[in-house]
Amino acid sequence: MYAVIKTGGKQYRVAADEVLTIEKIAGDSGATVEFTDVLMVGGSGDPKVGAPLVSGAKVTAEVVEQGRGDKVIAFKKRRRKNSRRKRGHRQEHTVVKIKEIIGA
Repeated sequence: MYAVIKTGGKQYRVAADEVLTIEKIAGDSGATVEFTDVLMVGGSGDPKVGAPLVSGAKVTAEVVEQGRGDKVIAFKKRRRKNSRRKRGHRQEHTVVKIKEIIGA
């Protein structure tokens, strides 16, 4: 069984016991989180597609760790103007393990 969930402005196709990295959500390591924005549930038989969400469906997951991604450098240079701008950014993310998919 699989599901398509929406979190952090993005959509993810998830299955049970899958580990994925998503944008930061609140919760310590070992905490359980629920995703109620389920767009589609599939598996055996016909998939259930929501309009826009599947009512009664939810996905439970366990927070594995909170972390930060690799540093991304935004460097802009204007040639022959003695002008440059250098900014670094590290996006915060959460690693979760999908425990269960409940499709109503």
